[in-house]
Amino acid sequence: MRSLRTGLPLLVLGALMTAAPAAHAADTPLRDLAAAKGKVIGTAVTGSKLTGTYGDLAGTQFNSLTPGNAMKWGSVEPTRGSYDWAEADQIVNFAEAHNQQVRGHTLVWHSQNPSWLTNGTWTQAQLSRLLNDHIALEVGRYKGRLAAWDVVNEPFNEDGTYRQTLWYNGLGTGYIAQALTAARAADPAAELYINDYNVEGVNAKSTALYNLVKSLKQQGVPIDGVGLQAHLIVGQVPSTLQQNIQRFADLGVDVAITELDIRMTLPSDSAKLTQQAADYKAVMNACVAVTRCVGATVWGFTDSDSWIPSTFPGQGAATPYDDNYAPKPAYHAIAEALGGTTTPPPTGACSAVYSVTSQWNTGFTGQVKISCSGAALSSWKVGWTYGAGQQITQAWNATCTQSGTAVSCTNAAYNGTVPDGGSVTFGFNGSWSGANPVPVVTLG
Repeated sequence: MRSLRTGLPLLVLGALMTAAPAAHAADTPLRDLAAAKGKVIGTAVTGSKLTGTYGDLAGTQFNSLTPGNAMKWGSVEPTRGSYDWAEADQIVNFAEAHNQQVRGHTLVWHSQNPSWLTNGTWTQAQLSRLLNDHIALEVGRYKGRLAAWDVVNEPFNEDGTYRQTLWYNGLGTGYIAQALTAARAADPAAELYINDYNVEGVNAKSTALYNLVKSLKQQGVPIDGVGLQAHLIVGQVPSTLQQNIQRFADLGVDVAITELDIRMTLPSDSAKLTQQAADYKAVMNACVAVTRCVGATVWGFTDSDSWIPSTFPGQGAATPYDDNYAPKPAYHAIAEALGGTTTPPPTGACSAVYSVTSQWNTGFTGQVKISCSGAALSSWKVGWTYGAGQQITQAWNATCTQSGTAVSCTNAAYNGTVPDGGSVTFGFNGSWSGANPVPVVTLG
């Protein structure tokens, strides 16, 4: 087929299965789908980014926000007695302006504490007082404004033993009940959670957490829920996830998926993105199937705001949106698990146009421009068939191969994403003999 405007062939994008429709106004936002099922769909956010596209998506797609770092002890009290609430306040105010709830994260943890606390020498009485005072101050500041708190974070080792921390070593296992009791006193309306990772399936660590919650309930300690962080790897969603959620629910507590992301080895490709979408859907389906699973929070909704690449070198692409805020297949999988349907990309929504930018007696320079309108791509592949005597000799911004007369070009690691309304271009040099005709269009 030919473009009426240019007379040049319109290349059909190969691997169009990687295309993901943009979040059209006609699509129901995730937060509305979740609310219809009585669930929460949340995201961790960075306060300074809550403007522009990032702010728009955070406000329209999610009904819950978690401060990624702003409420951690090291952020709010970097120097003893000197407080910084600016980002935490900003996030809470944004949430209230967008009719969202806030999940407080986190009060008692072994990490991201201020150096004055971790490097101090404390008696048991002093450490107990520090714990109580910190919880009273922070939870009290937001009393009545937060839906839930991750009160105690990551108390267990992988084998189900207690993690050796400042709190465990100084106060024993009782620090957990003490923290929950202090939080209840500071805000009786907030739901109180214990949060941990690698506890998504039934294993030694999740069983230790189960036994702890059971014991706390028996003692009358205020505990309302369990947070399963769900920092997962593509293709590795635990088969016992729903069973595990259900067994906690049967204890009489709520369950929340609190920090969901599903990472892959980079670069991403169609197969990995397809598997990732299936994994996100499996997690969401497990939560939807259990009444007391309150919902899921993704740990950052865009790959550009994800913690994964800096923590796991060579891995990433773990969230529902790519670096350019284009929704990935994972986004649509979440929507489908919540009962929604998404607008399929219109036919021809993404296209590629081949052009010759310069030509001389035995050579030429060409380019292909890939454009999308009404859809988005997370990776791309284009192809065409040359006439006899035409040969690509060099390419840039793409990886191109030629076998006989057939040419196939795929995106580079850095330009696979074509957002709705955007475009990418790659170029190449070639040689010709006899003639340099416009290539016949074929699927890549």
